[in-house]
Amino acid sequence: MAELDDAYANAAYIPGSADFPPRWERAAAALREGLLEQGLADLDQPYGDSPRQRFDLFHPGGTPQGLMVFVHGGYWLRFDKSVWSHLAAGALSRGWAVAMPSYDLCPQVRIADITRQIAKAVTAAAAMIEGPIVLAGHSAGGHLVARMLQPGLLPEAVAQRLRHVMSISPVSDLRPLLRTSMNADFKLDEKAAIAESPALMVERLPVPVTVWVGADERPVFLDQARWLAEAWGSAHVVEEGKHHFDVIDALADRDSTMINRLLG
Repeated sequence: MAELDDAYANAAYIPGSADFPPRWERAAAALREGLLEQGLADLDQPYGDSPRQRFDLFHPGGTPQGLMVFVHGGYWLRFDKSVWSHLAAGALSRGWAVAMPSYDLCPQVRIADITRQIAKAVTAAAAMIEGPIVLAGHSAGGHLVARMLQPGLLPEAVAQRLRHVMSISPVSDLRPLLRTSMNADFKLDEKAAIAESPALMVERLPVPVTVWVGADERPVFLDQARWLAEAWGSAHVVEEGKHHFDVIDALADRDSTMINRLLG
């Protein structure tokens, strides 16, 4: 075991952690099926060449207020878009379209490659939906949506439409991951870790950011969230009673504080 493996282990410290993924999958499938029946889901929209470079686009009942893009987590190593569809419910019920991309995973690609893929996914979804764009991502996805604020990563016309970025339980400084066993798959060195760390970005787009984390998360995730909020001078929410797996539940609730802040 590498030095920081335990520090970055989430499931081992969440009661009933094994029950969460199948629960997510059931809820996600139910939402997708309901939207498909109504003709409100465009699944597996391509944005790149590999089979995983696809996104699902969910539509509200009328003209969209704008576009929300949700980027999933899993340490850049696991999961895909199909596990998280239910988290679109909050924004959909507020009249927003929601795009959820999959992306290639490490070790087949590097984290920097995934960052570029998400920029392509956001750009492709933005071409299908007019209006403002908000980004939300969880864990590794929190890292990826924060990276979208690097100037030049998104086309200017897309970047100008960004209204809010919500980075939920992010990994914002990748240098500690060099001291985890996961780095056998990440293949990060110090230079690559610095280049891919949002908390170390020298410049960023002037877009409102909220860093959100559960109060019951592992200490390193509380640190990672604080580092990003302090580096960027952004809003910082530490939600009582939430851990790394249930902190995202509020995205499914149209009246939640999280959705209200994200959509404005």
